[in-house]
Amino acid sequence: MAQRQEFTIFADYFQFYIQDEHATGDLSESWTQDAVDRLLAIAPGCVGVGTVRNMDVPVTVEIAEAAPNEDLNQWDHVNECSIDVPSGRLVIAGCTDYFPDAARMELDKGTYRVRICYGNLKTISANGLEGSDHYRVFLWPAPPGPPTILKQRTKPDIAQ
Repeated sequence: MAQRQEFTIFADYFQFYIQDEHATGDLSESWTQDAVDRLLAIAPGCVGVGTVRNMDVPVTVEIAEAAPNEDLNQWDHVNECSIDVPSGRLVIAGCTDYFPDAARMELDKGTYRVRICYGNLKTISANGLEGSDHYRVFLWPAPPGPPTILKQRTKPDIAQ
């Protein structure tokens, strides 16, 4: 089941989605101020990943058998949450992408823990257009659990 894919996602409105192909969850109500601050919104079958730019951003998605043994010190911010993927197909897309054409990954049906790692957040230019921010999403089979911030970013994220 282990697989890894790299994407360039247009993070329009400072976000991109990881969701079950048949999810009906709506993230529009999930983007509270708390969600914006933690860069994470959740709805049934959907995870909204906040970004620090609303431009194309590099995203790596890794699916594994177990939790990653990742050094959190190399990341600026790290979140975890759960997602149900009953269809066995994960959609990776910007919020304004045309979903029928969006990238997909096949995985075993079930519930997964999702760890989102946010890197180089402080490299964003003053105008918010340039930067070397990047995002890595790990998924592994696990029972559902609450959203958790494993590492909190420090603000501001704009280069000084």
